[in-house]
Amino acid sequence: MRPEVLRAMDEAAGAYVDMMQLNRAAGEVVARSCGAEQGLVTAGCSAAQVLMVAACMTGQSESNVEQLPDATGMKDEVVIFKGQRNRYDKAFVTAGATLVEYGTAESATPELLDEAINENTACVAFVIAASINRGVGLEETVRVAHARGVPVIVDAAAEVPPRVNLTKFHKMGADMVAFSGGKGIGGPQGSGMLVGGEDLVLAAYENHLNSRGTRAGVGRSAKASKEDIVGLVTALQIFTDSDHEAVRAGWRAGAEHIVERLRGIDGLRIILEDGDPNRQGPQAVIYFESNWDGPAPDEVRAALLAGDPAIHVGAGGYDDEINIVMVNVQSGEERIIADRLEEILVEEN
Repeated sequence: MRPEVLRAMDEAAGAYVDMMQLNRAAGEVVARSCGAEQGLVTAGCSAAQVLMVAACMTGQSESNVEQLPDATGMKDEVVIFKGQRNRYDKAFVTAGATLVEYGTAESATPELLDEAINENTACVAFVIAASINRGVGLEETVRVAHARGVPVIVDAAAEVPPRVNLTKFHKMGADMVAFSGGKGIGGPQGSGMLVGGEDLVLAAYENHLNSRGTRAGVGRSAKASKEDIVGLVTALQIFTDSDHEAVRAGWRAGAEHIVERLRGIDGLRIILEDGDPNRQGPQAVIYFESNWDGPAPDEVRAALLAGDPAIHVGAGGYDDEINIVMVNVQSGEERIIADRLEEILVEEN
């Protein structure tokens, strides 16, 4: 986090505030930054996912809010493309919903999506992340769902940067979108935000705070502290005002440094990947060719982790590769990474 964010959180820690007012004020800032009607700061992106589904199930009905996670009498199905199932999608059912898959792990069609929607469908969930299959795409998903009168919610946890993604998914027709407040935005790690249309976000507020009812809503665990709320709002304002071309150029320069330092090692193909939608920003990527006779990729990763400092690198991708995600590398650390990789790949080979 930037020093300005830490200072803002420190100031918030010493203040007494009305949490309802703070949530509303922060939501207005978040909404403006994302080009949405309403916004809400949550305790992480997963909490935002819980609230999005709850909002679609209950609307702004006080009795429904108090009834969850018992979904009796409510629309309680969340339709999702099978190819977008992932380790975090339990958040979509935490409020009492049931996931209904359509398509196969590899493909889907608008017709299959339409068939999966019925009178019990609360919403259609769409997940946007690196290496996750987009299926029929967000715009087509929105077209089919809206034709049946069903909202579309989007998990876009790690899709910022680029800055344009703050508004992109709303412009494509999504009804609510969830983002992480940490990661690229640079806010507190435990923060998140959801943004979208006024009616649904206000329903999320009720499931979060239940200002009118006698019992806390199912989203009470989504409550963010005043320090996290202020920290995220500060980070978001800094992020939206930043020179993102300069930031990206810095990432690219770091990746180029690593590639140049390691270029020419027999049996390795070391390249700079930039512009691939399945990668988050510029990356230095090491591919192990068939004639490589040095340590295996998993041995290289283990050696990197065993060093001081420990270096964590990406794995998988298109092959058993090693990738260095420059979004996570601070200025100057690319030299440390290149030094250690050179030791392992050349001197220890």
